[in-house]
Amino acid sequence: MTTRSETRTALDHLLTEIEHRNPAQPEFHQAAHEVLETLAPVLAARPEYAEPGLIERLVEPERQVIFRVPWQDDKGRVHVNRGFRVEFNSALGPYKGGLRFHPSVNLGVIKFLGFEQIFKNALTGLGIGGGKGGSDFDPHGRSDAEVMRFCQSFMTELYRHIGEHTDVPAGDIGVGGREIGYLFGQYRRITNRWEAGVLTGKGAGWGGSLIRPEATGYGNVLFAAAMLRERGEDLEGQTAVVSGSGNVAIYTIEKLTALGANPVTCSDSSGYVVDEKGIDLDLLKQIKEVERGRVDTYAERRGSSARFVPSGSVWDVPADLALPSATQNELDENAAATLIRNGVKAVSEGANMPTTPEAVHLLQRSGVAFGPGKAANAGGVAVSALEMAQNHARTSWTSARVEEELTDIMNNIHTTCHETAERYDAPGDYVTGANIAGFERVADAMLAQGVI
Repeated sequence: MTTRSETRTALDHLLTEIEHRNPAQPEFHQAAHEVLETLAPVLAARPEYAEPGLIERLVEPERQVIFRVPWQDDKGRVHVNRGFRVEFNSALGPYKGGLRFHPSVNLGVIKFLGFEQIFKNALTGLGIGGGKGGSDFDPHGRSDAEVMRFCQSFMTELYRHIGEHTDVPAGDIGVGGREIGYLFGQYRRITNRWEAGVLTGKGAGWGGSLIRPEATGYGNVLFAAAMLRERGEDLEGQTAVVSGSGNVAIYTIEKLTALGANPVTCSDSSGYVVDEKGIDLDLLKQIKEVERGRVDTYAERRGSSARFVPSGSVWDVPADLALPSATQNELDENAAATLIRNGVKAVSEGANMPTTPEAVHLLQRSGVAFGPGKAANAGGVAVSALEMAQNHARTSWTSARVEEELTDIMNNIHTTCHETAERYDAPGDYVTGANIAGFERVADAMLAQGVI
């Protein structure tokens, strides 16, 4: 039987090979390290996982598509962006994962997101594989007509790679209801098919699911609540700091408020707001979702309870809970140390990999409950899968039914991660629990389907 030490050595060699085969992709390297460094116990206990080169296949995408996206702005000038779709693993079902439109997008970022998506989707138990896509296009400041022309050009290439039984994209940073609408319209135009299940995040009136916009934020709060319950506490009366002011952050704030917590911050690239009375959700939605404005406007309109801070970090604000909901690697070791000094009890990731490895280790060593994104923010993709189910049946569910399903899924994910961590002698370690539980589900399917 292979020992943990021998398995650890083999994984170290594989990680070196991953870095060699995927140069200049630090985000993907980080994601691979984060998962593989926790797998030694399960590989030692179940050596059949190492036999058919399973790990080597798992870290190599099944397909990587890169394409040119030419489009014209309102003045007739031609721009050329780069589009990506990484179809990482389909052992459990069709590839499922969002599209991100942001200047920071490159192949390494998409691969990191797609790799994370494999395990996140597996944890939902809903039969969906992992993939991700996007473009380095920046929709900020562009007119609706410019965004439409970009989306139509993007879909003109992407359509040949997706389908409700093959690959089902959704939204992510920079891709909301407007963009999904334009993308779906172009797909329908090209294919001459009303294939509702090809994209999720659609409008509720034309195939979308109720609670989908709220799902990632709601799910993250539900996971945080489950972690607190495990420690004999609840959300009532807890102060929370939330980063970001997009879809995930807004609905994180909404659910925190509904469950009795007091979220006091939000942020964007210009700085952050602290509102001692608690974030006024209606005002924040008006500024960010309707006016597409900045958070400093929130502070101007809110009054004396709120202040805008253009520098520093949202993590400087004392709180019981921290919910990073903006982007990757936004919470570093210094920020984690500040949160710990200020008495934080739990950190739950609404964004994808927003906490650096050093910060994660510090939080765990300090006894802070830490919910990794692949578990804590799985609510979004879970409701996307529920949207696919509704599309398949040509029906729609009530908000109450969707939210009930989401609550059950998030509680089951928490239970699965918690019990798996205990089974592998890492009690309370949700990172290890999430990685191993997601891996086992995918690995079993891969073994059953042969070397492909």
